[in-house]
Amino acid sequence: MPSPSPSLTLLAILLSFFIHLVQSLTSSCPPFSSKPLFPFSSLPGHGHPSFHLRCSSPHSLLSINGLSFSLLSFNATSSTLLLSPLPLTLNESTHTCFSPRFSFIPTRSINFSASPFRISDGYCSTLSVLRPCSPPRLPNCSHCPWDCNLIKRPLHLLHGCGVERRSVSKQGCQGEVLEYLDRILRLGIEVEWDTDQDPYFVKCKDCEARNGDCGFNSSDPDRHFICYHTQTRYSFPNKIAILFSVFALICLFLVIAVTTVFLRSRWLRSLASEVDPTAQFLSRHRSPNLLPPVFPYEELESSTNRFDPKRKLGDGGFGSVYLGQLNDGRLVAVKYLHKHHGAVATAPSGRAFFTKSFCNEILILSSINHPNLVRLHGYCSDPRGLILVYDYVPNGTLADHLHGAKSSYRKGSLTWQVRIDIALQIAMAMEYLHFSVAPPIVHRDITSSNIFVEIDMRIKVGDFGLSRLLVFSDTTSSSSSGYVCTGPQGTPGYLDPDYHRSFRLTEKSDVYSFGVVLLELISGLKAVDQSRERREMALADLVVSKIQMGQLHQVVDSVLGIDGEVIDGVEAVAELAFRCVAADKDDRPDAKEIVEELRRIRNRTRGGDRSSISNVGDDVDIR
Repeated sequence: MPSPSPSLTLLAILLSFFIHLVQSLTSSCPPFSSKPLFPFSSLPGHGHPSFHLRCSSPHSLLSINGLSFSLLSFNATSSTLLLSPLPLTLNESTHTCFSPRFSFIPTRSINFSASPFRISDGYCSTLSVLRPCSPPRLPNCSHCPWDCNLIKRPLHLLHGCGVERRSVSKQGCQGEVLEYLDRILRLGIEVEWDTDQDPYFVKCKDCEARNGDCGFNSSDPDRHFICYHTQTRYSFPNKIAILFSVFALICLFLVIAVTTVFLRSRWLRSLASEVDPTAQFLSRHRSPNLLPPVFPYEELESSTNRFDPKRKLGDGGFGSVYLGQLNDGRLVAVKYLHKHHGAVATAPSGRAFFTKSFCNEILILSSINHPNLVRLHGYCSDPRGLILVYDYVPNGTLADHLHGAKSSYRKGSLTWQVRIDIALQIAMAMEYLHFSVAPPIVHRDITSSNIFVEIDMRIKVGDFGLSRLLVFSDTTSSSSSGYVCTGPQGTPGYLDPDYHRSFRLTEKSDVYSFGVVLLELISGLKAVDQSRERREMALADLVVSKIQMGQLHQVVDSVLGIDGEVIDGVEAVAELAFRCVAADKDDRPDAKEIVEELRRIRNRTRGGDRSSISNVGDDVDIR
């Protein structure tokens, strides 16, 4: 490989430094990649008064009703935030009897009343069934009333979540209630806001249409809405920003002039060393700056205690997954790929790498970013093994909750409202892959075993080893009619029969698999069960026949029951699943239509969890 000229090397260095400069100037208020947009703002008198940020690292801060929270993430599409209370300071800790390790539990109830925020229904549902598994060890309740109250009634931590039912005392129990509450608060509370009921959002649309900036009169106690005109408001600060940028660039070029020789010599030394063949393959398909980090094999081996079987989280067709703790303290899922899987290419040095599953999963996961998709932290390509490092999701898979050894216990937390929320999150992840990524991505293995559940019952879809990019030929006009011709691969019971017959892979193949997952959520049954009669062995065949005979109630999960308002939602979801598993792909809805329909069902069944099926308090606001 010929070495590039010094001028090209210098140009690459200049471009790299310039990109880092732009990023540093535009991404100073996490989690936003640029200036926060309405309703968020860090400028006085701008944005929405309830969404005023204090920018900091690694998380910006948001204050609601006198309590400060770290803003972990937000989803503009679903109008949701993920907030974590700030840990107690040493001075605050003197006012509570909690152990110092429970620093994330506040000293009073988290109350969002008189604000545009409300706690998500799924989060309330999780706490509503929480109980101590045995008689709790209480502190001195006369000195520690708040501590005792939380241990006896954990739902009091979140004001406005309703009153829990006594009949579920053995469902969702925890050995240490305070430890469980502290853990889920660290992960974040999911909070929603309603744009339709807030006048700021309505007025802001008109303001932005007139090229204005939305804000409010901070000196007025009522904080009335104000539309600022951009030119008069920002002309002077913009000049300062321009001058600062010019000064920073001058300093940057001076630094580059001094360090060019050092960096060029270092680059030449790296060329002399052996190049990882996997990295070479990946760099031909993706810019190195967009690829995830490479971990040393020794660090991953140490993080899993030499791949200790006691740390194994599960086995799959692609590899074994272990719990690991990296050097920086992060808990991750470490997947060690089976050496027999996939096509193998060998470099002259003898190093092997997989082009089918290993590189495919790296390329796809490095190009996507969605809260309901598992994130890839990095990989390792080593003669001793090929390893992928993901988010660790601590609460098992959806299959574990529905069909696993502890499913009868775990189903207590799978109320109908939680199942609707899970279905909607899976559909939103599928919609993102099909419509927000170019070219679109077909997951090809959407199953309950590949849907991972967080402690607060949020989900992440994972295992992209079979996924494919839908790169169409010139004769294909759109992704809706385009396909990739490839041999059928997937999990029995979830595999699209149209794809199996025609070898034509489209987004509708994912829709079929999603329909089977919907049927699992409705029935609690496995996608394939050899103990059933042959014509009912596949869940899709079983439930479709019951629907056609008007006998849906015979396959509804007994945990849900068929009384109350829940049955209306079950029937609506069953009708949607019936369309998703249609034999002809053209009869199936696309992911956008599925998301819209599930949102309508969730809103139509508002209040459904107040029935005896839901185990949620009577005054919980279900959305």
